[in-house]
Amino acid sequence: MSAETVAAGSRGTAPLSTAQLAALVAADIRPGSYVNLGIGLPTLVADHLPADSGITLHTENGLLGMGPSPRADLVDPELINAGKVPVTELAGAAYFHQADSFAMMRGGHIDVCVLGAFQVSTSGDLANWSTGSPGAVPAVGGAMDLAVGAKRSVVMMKLLTKDGRPKLVRECTLPLTGVGCVSRIYSDVAVIDVGPALDGEARLVEAFGVSHGQLEEMLGLGLASSQG
Repeated sequence: MSAETVAAGSRGTAPLSTAQLAALVAADIRPGSYVNLGIGLPTLVADHLPADSGITLHTENGLLGMGPSPRADLVDPELINAGKVPVTELAGAAYFHQADSFAMMRGGHIDVCVLGAFQVSTSGDLANWSTGSPGAVPAVGGAMDLAVGAKRSVVMMKLLTKDGRPKLVRECTLPLTGVGCVSRIYSDVAVIDVGPALDGEARLVEAFGVSHGQLEEMLGLGLASSQG
């Protein structure tokens, strides 16, 4: 299942599960890539990467060669990712200082980063570190560095908030993480391309259980089609 090769349209009768969404994102990562997975939903992608893909996972807290989630009886409390979630290491994994990790991120050495988001604009702006609510704890972490330092930044998220508001918007109203940095959104109901390369236009790549028109009504936005 690859969004790159599927024309815009509707697949199936229901939104994707989180596991299906993670598998879709994993299938679209080019073999041999160096990849950082943000906290939350993106961490699930690690469990769907083929063992022979040659994809190397990088963690912000200083691990290159992260593996899939550990079995419950094999959890090492001292082996965690930047979100403090237990992980595994693959053969040949390397550990290093967090300053070196950020040098990799800021130096353009990460091919793809997969981030969660509170909002993404059609221009590719990203808001994923604060809801702006009074008393909210700031949690920007390394997201700013990843969003603009990686060669390609994509978002993996639910398309709507819990109260039904769209997370894909014409213009972000929440504090920004990066400007014009997101090129693709992978969500439970659609894969949508955004960003400066499209001149601020959102383009539907693939939909899951909803029609093109239903998506536009859901978002309050017009969506171009990848079929032209």
